[in-house]
Amino acid sequence: MLRTSSVRSQRGITLLESLVALVITAVAILGVIGVQVRSLADTQTAVRRAQAVRLIEDLSERMKANPNALATLGDYAQDWGGPSGTPPSCASGCSSSDLAKQDIARWWATVADTLPLGDAATFLVADESDTRGRRQLGVMLSWRESERRLKDESDAQHEAYRAPFLSASTGSAAVECPTGRICHLQYIQPTARCTVGLLSGPTSHTLHCPTPLTP
Repeated sequence: MLRTSSVRSQRGITLLESLVALVITAVAILGVIGVQVRSLADTQTAVRRAQAVRLIEDLSERMKANPNALATLGDYAQDWGGPSGTPPSCASGCSSSDLAKQDIARWWATVADTLPLGDAATFLVADESDTRGRRQLGVMLSWRESERRLKDESDAQHEAYRAPFLSASTGSAAVECPTGRICHLQYIQPTARCTVGLLSGPTSHTLHCPTPLTP
């Protein structure tokens, strides 16, 4: 009888040890999964930000193709939600203003197709108050935030984690990143073929466009 009781006791201890080992293994696996999920979210954010940079480069190239982009810089400015209405058709030629409106409409559609819930706001730099002397176009892209809050993570910890992904201040232009989204802010300096001259005085700017050379 003593031998039988001892064997049963040893079997019970072995089962308990196995259960403890399983619990420890499960906790370790969950920890590894949590780290992998956060790493995947970080990777996705980096990929989206690279896509945002390429989209802004695309808009910059479109503006370079417009010979009068500086004078029509205001036509490139659009609020969140994209342009409303049908963009002008340039099938048989159009003005620089119509070309700018068509470019921004097509570019915004590309943003919506590329980024998850992609949106964009393009704005004139508020510090450049002279309408004929502006040199920059602000571009802020936003997309859905894919990062999930960790369990028991405080608001301060979550905001500290998101801080590097938020956009910088746009100053008096007052363009802000929407709540619950990640944004990328960048400024474009158009290099159009037409330049502003001061031959008429500091307050009477004139636009000079070079005449194409004839063969």
